[in-house]
Amino acid sequence: MTKKRVLSGVQPTGHLHLGNYLGAIRQWVARQADYENYFCVVDLHAITVPHNPAELAANTYTVAALYLACGIDPTHATIFVQSHVSAHAELTWLLNCVTPLNWLEDMIQFKEKAVKQGENVAVGLLDYPVLMAADILLYDADLVPVGEDQKQHLELTRDIAARVNYLFARNQPPIFKLPEPLIAKEGARVMSLTDGTKKMSKSDPSELSRINLLDSPEEIRKKIKRCKTDSIRGLTFDDPNRPEANNLLTLYQVLTGKTKEAVAAECADMGWGQFKPLLAEAVIATLEPIQRRYSEIMADPGYLKQLLKQGQQEAARVANATLERVKSAFGFTLPWG
Repeated sequence: MTKKRVLSGVQPTGHLHLGNYLGAIRQWVARQADYENYFCVVDLHAITVPHNPAELAANTYTVAALYLACGIDPTHATIFVQSHVSAHAELTWLLNCVTPLNWLEDMIQFKEKAVKQGENVAVGLLDYPVLMAADILLYDADLVPVGEDQKQHLELTRDIAARVNYLFARNQPPIFKLPEPLIAKEGARVMSLTDGTKKMSKSDPSELSRINLLDSPEEIRKKIKRCKTDSIRGLTFDDPNRPEANNLLTLYQVLTGKTKEAVAAECADMGWGQFKPLLAEAVIATLEPIQRRYSEIMADPGYLKQLLKQGQQEAARVANATLERVKSAFGFTLPWG
């Protein structure tokens, strides 16, 4: 039986943090043998907001190395850099020409980021959901691991795919497969350490809001010691008036592998001063093997570059076949020879 294909990626902006790991990468690792996986470093997405060119390449290699350090196995996954496969940019243009403008203007994340950027909003910020659709559709992905906040992007991808199929393949085999979301049930949405109502984010200006995968034990203990809590003794899940308690307990549950019921019982009578060191040590224990493996990979840059070259070749093989199918359906002449 043919395995279903999974496609996902992470931007090489800022530092990968615990939310990226628990909400995405750890889920990929846990089920990678069940699927045919394509995991990319989405560097084209990284320039939709102002970026530092000197840092982009270094961050790209860091993300790729962290994929491996977190447990992505090259025998189960194709790991590649998005910009190394030109079909991503070319298919984006083709999809731009059939995507209604109002679909993009209605995207929640565009509205939120546009407010922050003011007059500096670039076309790329409006258009990146189409690039995301191209990323997914190029690989005929069956499943896309997404957080709850990204479901709108996948719905747009499905809408674009359905529109192309309707316009150019009516009463014929579809050009694009309609992907489905793959959403983790626990730990999929890790919240900020400084505000339990907001998602942990690389773009948050406060380093204290997140735990980066490469933070030292001392930095982790400091951040957790200073994270936002309340004055109530006894820690409980699911209290809407205590978002930080729910977030930190969920983190502890996911990192230790304990059941929700076990954690609730363990922490029911605890104060924050007793709980925070437990959480810090659980984080440190989780990240230590990742950090050790990351150091080994970065000590051998030739290995990483060769792996990404092989990934680019495999990804390009699949993506270019899809692109040729789309261009033919659109009526383009294809090169001879």
